[in-house]
Amino acid sequence: MNNIAHIDQSTRTLTNTRTGEFEQLKTHYDARYKIGWFLMSGEPRPCFTPTLLNELDTYLAGVEQEMITSDGDKYDFLVVGSDVSGIFNLGGDLNLFTRMINTRDRDGLYQYAAHCIDILYRNMYHHNQDLTTISLIQGDALGGGFEAALSSNLVIAERGTKIGLPEVLFNLFPGMGAYSLLSRKIGPQKAEQMILSGKIYSAEEMHEMGVVDILAEKGEGEMAVYKHAKQTQRSPNTMRAMRKVKDATNPVTMQELLDIAEIWADAALNLTAKDLKMMQRLVKRQDTRMVAEA
Repeated sequence: MNNIAHIDQSTRTLTNTRTGEFEQLKTHYDARYKIGWFLMSGEPRPCFTPTLLNELDTYLAGVEQEMITSDGDKYDFLVVGSDVSGIFNLGGDLNLFTRMINTRDRDGLYQYAAHCIDILYRNMYHHNQDLTTISLIQGDALGGGFEAALSSNLVIAERGTKIGLPEVLFNLFPGMGAYSLLSRKIGPQKAEQMILSGKIYSAEEMHEMGVVDILAEKGEGEMAVYKHAKQTQRSPNTMRAMRKVKDATNPVTMQELLDIAEIWADAALNLTAKDLKMMQRLVKRQDTRMVAEA
């Protein structure tokens, strides 16, 4: 949030909400633009830990309740970002996956995926409220981190950030929305190619393909959010109508996502010792990176 201190400082009110309630999530409310900011910081590495998932659930349920009690007036935007320098989110909790696979805990794998999907689905359909969800990518968004970013109504990424789906490296696939969301943005063939290649793309490449909606300069992601907020204030009726059009056109259903989660859980149990070794190698790389940046 450091880069937005100079924006409309005379009229903007930025306040912390639910101070001290969360361990892996920081939240702020901007009353001037009616923006709810929630910044992730999964520990010991910036992935979707069970703690982070539970805290996201709690925060977003609170937002939904505030929208009800304020008659839809409290929020115009919800922005998900990261409180970890250089990383948006690295995706699924690979250590947890390894333990569940080793103990043949299929139900645990499926329930983890279903929890992720529940949050993703609510974000996709802007919590059944008249607001816009935004993903602000200012660092690497990989695997489930990329899937989460894709679920927002608007994706903003800073130049130079890395985005991709590396699950094929350990013989798995992204099972929490990637194919469903990407195929509707860039077509099924390109979505499948992206998933099977395991390639890591730049934000610039993703913008050119139409996956990233707004490409911001390095360090100017927050300003891009506020610029968009100001622009939408000029034609709120049009923006509201277009959001409804997008919701109605080729919708993603919860059942589709849960069916894919079933396939993902079964595929995870088919991983070999070699695959799990590669998964743990990626965990070590993540740990090394976090130590280097600390």
